Amino acid sequence: MKIVLCQINSLVGDCEKNFEKILNFYNKSILLKPDIIVFPELSMVGYPPQDLLFENGLINDNLHFLNKIANLSTIPIILGFVRKDGDQLFNSAAICFDGEIQDTYDKILIPTYDVFDESRYFKSGKLKNLFEIPLNNSTIKVGIQICEDLWDSGYGYKVSKEQKDLGAELIINISSSPFSLDRTLERFDTISYKIDDLNIPFVYCNMVGGQDELIFDGASMALNNKGHLIAEGKSFEEDLIFVDFKKPKKNKLKVYSKEEQVYNALCLGVKDYFSKTNHSNALIGLSGGIDSALVTCIASEALGASKVHTVSLPSKYSSSHSIEDAKRLSESLEVDHRIIEIVDTVNTLENTLKPHFLGYNIDVTEENIQARVRGNILMALSNKFNWMLLSTGNKTEIALGYCTLYGDMSGGLSVISDLNKIDVYSLANWINKKYPNRIPRNTIEKLPSAELATDQFDPFDYEIVSPLVDAIIEERKSPEELIKSGFDKMLVISTYNRIRFMEYKRRQSPIGLRISKKAFGMGRRMPIVNHYKGFQND
Repeated sequence: MKIVLCQINSLVGDCEKNFEKILNFYNKSILLKPDIIVFPELSMVGYPPQDLLFENGLINDNLHFLNKIANLSTIPIILGFVRKDGDQLFNSAAICFDGEIQDTYDKILIPTYDVFDESRYFKSGKLKNLFEIPLNNSTIKVGIQICEDLWDSGYGYKVSKEQKDLGAELIINISSSPFSLDRTLERFDTISYKIDDLNIPFVYCNMVGGQDELIFDGASMALNNKGHLIAEGKSFEEDLIFVDFKKPKKNKLKVYSKEEQVYNALCLGVKDYFSKTNHSNALIGLSGGIDSALVTCIASEALGASKVHTVSLPSKYSSSHSIEDAKRLSESLEVDHRIIEIVDTVNTLENTLKPHFLGYNIDVTEENIQARVRGNILMALSNKFNWMLLSTGNKTEIALGYCTLYGDMSGGLSVISDLNKIDVYSLANWINKKYPNRIPRNTIEKLPSAELATDQFDPFDYEIVSPLVDAIIEERKSPEELIKSGFDKMLVISTYNRIRFMEYKRRQSPIGLRISKKAFGMGRRMPIVNHYKGFQND
């Protein structure tokens, strides 16, 4: 038996373009003479379609182009689409061959957690009989699944076991599973566990590409009934994967370092966000610090150096080494770079406000004027030249609110908002190993500073605070648990409260690319007005 997995990058809402891509991959696959050709979950409409599913026109388009695929089908094709039955929608797979839709399968386990909200749109399906798909001189009984049907722990219903009990000789899972760190290994382990229990081969076809804040990494795979990996798709790019069960080649799962996974994911996220929003050029406020340096490296890799524009905006507090570090990075990357002084503009604003601030001490207000002047200048350049401004804040800073609304938080995409400060340094060092001396050593080694006041440095020990923030956000640890684990009590209380109080800022920030299992954005919905203190007894 031979199968081709078509790991494609669909466009949400553009059924015609998706039809063209599916047909193109289908025709390429036919040349390999497979028995079955497989496409990802909801490949006809893209994933996640969200409230577009309330548009009848999208549902009709999706059905129209599915029928066109079915009419052209010869070799059996399995692909994801939206099925409509009366007023109900189903996340479904179509099995097409001989010019017709032969049957459909409706997703049974409907995820409603983190970034998933499928129960808002889809009704849960029921397990039907298996699908008999013709081979050369026989048929094979196939159990078809859709994404979450594989991850059945905690649902009380074991889709894979039910399919095995019905006589499945092969399971095919079509999926749109977003990237998070080491997600490929988790999928492999889960499938291996199923095979150990069921002793049947398993094929997994995943989507690839960026969609808003989500990144789909592909990495489709096929395992035989002994749990051996016999085929694996590329990560973070479209691929056509040929699987031959008669000539099993035992492969070793490709394992990438944390830094390489994150770098490739963020590059894909940036590349697709630009292409899918019809942008081509990026703009970055290049301070000479580690965060903006990292974002510039990612943008240059994703878009090409000629499409990246950087601007240094020195104030009277800006150090000469920061200006020089920014210049050196731009020269290393060969990106457009310019310097725009903001001293006069800041002075004008301060003088305008001076009569209104009489009797008040200089404080963070004056510091934020500098950040907002920079934001205004960058947004003016963005508007004039249609360059998308990239925000450069990291997860630790955004969690603690160590950022300025309408200043450094301005932008159309927040590239490293799901990367904590420690990981920013790790990724910068990894880049310098891959591309020697790309980021100036001084940028990495100097103390981090916003340079908004004399002798100002970031007021956090990131080696302690970054893991603490991640424990609160990603692991959802309570203050009591954190204190018992060894964190300082006052630090825990102040950090927990800062995260809670700063929700209003995050709600106004640009969307960020998700690389962890719990990022700010659609997967974490906290109320802005929030009086929960986190302690059972204060």
